[in-house]
Amino acid sequence: MILLDSDHISVLQVPDNDRRTRLLQRMSAAGEERIGTTIITVEEQMRGWLASVAKERTFARQEYSYRKLRGLFDFYGGWEIIDVDGAAVFAFEELQRQKIRIGTMDLKIAAIDIACDALLLTANRRDFEQVPALCFENWLDA
Repeated sequence: MILLDSDHISVLQVPDNDRRTRLLQRMSAAGEERIGTTIITVEEQMRGWLASVAKERTFARQEYSYRKLRGLFDFYGGWEIIDVDGAAVFAFEELQRQKIRIGTMDLKIAAIDIACDALLLTANRRDFEQVPALCFENWLDA
């Protein structure tokens, strides 16, 4: 299984982009491999657009953010989204015990990835290389 981190997902959400085209080509070359993302990535994007809605004081100024929030539902409708389960919780707690010092959301993504024995696609090498047993690659730089 291949799981996409937020940075790779964000590239896919921008149409007519060379990086998007290259990423889609690499994903197509993965053949029958299952490709998805985590519920944590979905949460991160939802929180971002909800915060954008909340900061605007008028309904008219919220229109753009609401449209983007709605677009998330359309975008993620075609994706396999991996939920948190007991194995992910166990992996998360184990990473905490190891005192892995990265952001909580990234630690959750790493835990889900480890529990699924998946390859994580991320450009965030600095944080994720601190997680033992995590397999990751950056397909944006290829």
